[in-house]
Amino acid sequence: MKSIPAYLLTLIFLASLFSCKNEEPPEPGNISLYFEELVDGLPLEIDTVMYVNEAGNQYMITEVQYFISNVELIYHDGGSYMIRHNRGIHYRDRDIAETSQWFITEYIPIGTVDSIVFTFGFNDTTNQSNMFLNPPESNMFWPEQLGGGYHYMKMNGKWKNSENIIAPFNFHLGIGQTYDTTGQVTGFVQNYFKVKVSLPVYSSYIIIIQPGITTELMLSMNIESWFKTPNTWDFNAWGGMMMQNQEALAKACENGYDVFTIGPYHEW
Repeated sequence: MKSIPAYLLTLIFLASLFSCKNEEPPEPGNISLYFEELVDGLPLEIDTVMYVNEAGNQYMITEVQYFISNVELIYHDGGSYMIRHNRGIHYRDRDIAETSQWFITEYIPIGTVDSIVFTFGFNDTTNQSNMFLNPPESNMFWPEQLGGGYHYMKMNGKWKNSENIIAPFNFHLGIGQTYDTTGQVTGFVQNYFKVKVSLPVYSSYIIIIQPGITTELMLSMNIESWFKTPNTWDFNAWGGMMMQNQEALAKACENGYDVFTIGPYHEW
């Protein structure tokens, strides 16, 4: 049997080396999520009674603060990826400019993303008291006697009530309570819920995570949606406080499933 010449062995080795390099997985991508608040498709304007909700209440918004957690990307091929950056938690405060962007500094698997799923607020496993030691996040604490942990959202404002008086409201979401006939707390209700956002079917934009590229997305909270579908929210019926009213908390959270929309990053 003839032996293989040394130069042929060298060529075979180099060919296999380059072949291995070509089979290396492509470089992952990144995501930068931006956050905004809209009313009827336009940027929220605060501190002026200029909006009317589904129930006919004239209202204004003064503050919007909330958490999202357990953020998961759902890919077109059926795969998924759970965001690990910052424990998968982002705090949004409309009055703090830096919270309008969440640059996710881990490498994201490439591919086409059909939807993004997240928990609004925190689930019962994550929502633990003293999780945040410093403001502004620590200022979102939920009182221990009402269940502890943190608010899912604080949305504060004012509405013109049935007596034509401007009255304050605190649209605050978090853990609910059950009470006995004496008014003592007998248990707690976890009101967190999952949100799934996808591009509209008519959208020409496609969410694609590409090698070495940061995909910029805009997550929009549509304020008016908190006050309709499936429950028409009438401030005159519910009043300005809801933290100790589980019925109100439940109905408000039911309205939260379609509050968010997603699309490409844009500037106004």
